[in-house]
Amino acid sequence: MTMLRHTIDVCAVLRSAVNQNYDNLLTRPTGMAVRHQIERELLAIREGGTTSLDFSSIGLMDYSCADEVVAKLLVLLQNDDPTRGGYVVFLGIGEDHLELVESVLTHHGLALVCVCEDGRPALIGAVSEAERRAWDMVRMRGRAEAAELADEFGFGEDFVAEVLDALSRRRLVRRGSGGYLSLGAADVVQ
Repeated sequence: MTMLRHTIDVCAVLRSAVNQNYDNLLTRPTGMAVRHQIERELLAIREGGTTSLDFSSIGLMDYSCADEVVAKLLVLLQNDDPTRGGYVVFLGIGEDHLELVESVLTHHGLALVCVCEDGRPALIGAVSEAERRAWDMVRMRGRAEAAELADEFGFGEDFVAEVLDALSRRRLVRRGSGGYLSLGAADVVQ
């Protein structure tokens, strides 16, 4: 089954939302306008695919915009009907934005998959040590089942399945017919 892939250029959304040639995500009202437009785009393309949110052309970003555009958007996605699917991978979150985004995610108990400048996916935000370890194991394999990770994980299959299910509910891995699949560079349309 081919998964649909889309990219939303956050800077283009920003310019459309504020109707100016502007590349800085500053002020809560600006962040809300950008988030609402991204939500509308996600509603239109949500049929089970993966959407890349590309921040690479964003200049400055403040805490209130990170809260609106990253945290509140993730809360919406996690609370959405899981049968509709829909995953988001973040791109272009550079070093100048990373600490701010991690702070917002930690404050809200959220996490996201970000494709780093070197093309490798990274898990950032609030995750337990078990979630991070399981996510890394799935990422390295591309696809894995709880049974095959249990020995290496050092815990029983039931525990590993619970951790993988938690990652799936948080939309940090995709649950498929052959186990759990990693989100990352293969999900990105460039």
